[in-house]
Amino acid sequence: MKEQKEQLEFKELVAMGVGGMVGGGIFSVLGLAVSSAGHAAPIAFALGGIVALLTGWSYARLGLIFHSAGGSFTYMEHAYCHRNIAALGGWFLLAGYIGTLALYAYTFGVYGSVMLGGADQGSLLQHLLASGILLVFLGLNLYSVKATGHIEDLIVIVKVIILSLFAAAGLFSVKADHLLPVLDQGAVGMMMGAALIFVAYEGFELIPNAVNDMKNPQRDLPRSIMVSIFMTIVIYILVSLVAVGNLLPAEIVKYKEYALAIAAKPFLGQTGFVLIGLGALLSTASAINATLFGTARLGKVMAQDEALPCVFSIKERTRDIPWVSLCMISAITLLFVNLSDLTDISSFASSTFLLVFSSINFSAFRLRRRINISPWVPLTGLVLCLSSWVILCAYLWQHNPRSLRWMMVSCLAIAVMEILFSERRIFFKR
Repeated sequence: MKEQKEQLEFKELVAMGVGGMVGGGIFSVLGLAVSSAGHAAPIAFALGGIVALLTGWSYARLGLIFHSAGGSFTYMEHAYCHRNIAALGGWFLLAGYIGTLALYAYTFGVYGSVMLGGADQGSLLQHLLASGILLVFLGLNLYSVKATGHIEDLIVIVKVIILSLFAAAGLFSVKADHLLPVLDQGAVGMMMGAALIFVAYEGFELIPNAVNDMKNPQRDLPRSIMVSIFMTIVIYILVSLVAVGNLLPAEIVKYKEYALAIAAKPFLGQTGFVLIGLGALLSTASAINATLFGTARLGKVMAQDEALPCVFSIKERTRDIPWVSLCMISAITLLFVNLSDLTDISSFASSTFLLVFSSINFSAFRLRRRINISPWVPLTGLVLCLSSWVILCAYLWQHNPRSLRWMMVSCLAIAVMEILFSERRIFFKR
């Protein structure tokens, strides 16, 4: 009976997916999307959503066949002959999740600081808030699986209501000259914006990680993935449309992470600023909750398969809560969010997930007969993910070469650490 109470249902899974996606993305990278796509920012979000839908279907089909909390890592294990390829993909996935956790915590700290009157970025208050929210959800995840699902339900409902009110009220004050011409930055700029904001769709792949905690995975797994992506696409298009229609692109770029709160002022005044600020805090909080839940279970599965140190596989005696994995991932994220630059974190997370999603689409293509998927879906997803990654690198090369170098060095370091760990295992076996 106890296990029945701990299981997650459809609405909690959708909340987990939406919570994982509508987190730091729309609040943190909107300025980057507008700086590249201009008036076409809503279209850029739609393009990113198309890539997410294709990849989401690959995840859904893979998840129905391979029931594992390892999610992406498990799928790559089954798709590739060489064990180290899957392990390397798993390491990159963990690094990407830590990057997004840091992104969400940083954004929470920025909005919290602004709401409390401290607008200086990098302030002590911002760091305390960013660190505090990570510790709060670490405690919640250590407490109970079901509590995690219930809190996610509540946060996501409130968050969606706030963003819906923002979109509904803001549509009436949209200025046509703020939206026309649509392609003011050209088609290339629009595609560049889509590549930059793709990290905003990271989160739906967390749902398969919770497959062993689902009440009815055969029914709810594919439905929850696709429904959560569709909901997120609608939210992103409406919210970005209102933001672009009420603020000039230069204003959005200027205010960066809290541009949406500024965009609410023309039609809702200071109340709108506070309301969107609250929405941002809830969004980033729920994204931290969902990401931490799935990432810890990924770390446990990788450790059980000897792709990570065995300490990550330790769990509570009476409950399936990987407390060591939760604590270690949270500790690394705390260092990341307090020592790294937001631009570096965002570009690294976007790049990592585009590469991981490319690998997942290729995995689905290789296993297409076993998982019963049409080959054009994963192939299209693969091409679009790789194209977006190339566009992202080109953008960083032109506009922020330091972030590109940091990103490449980090990727190389992760690859080296995985290889050294693998060789260490082989050495001890001998």
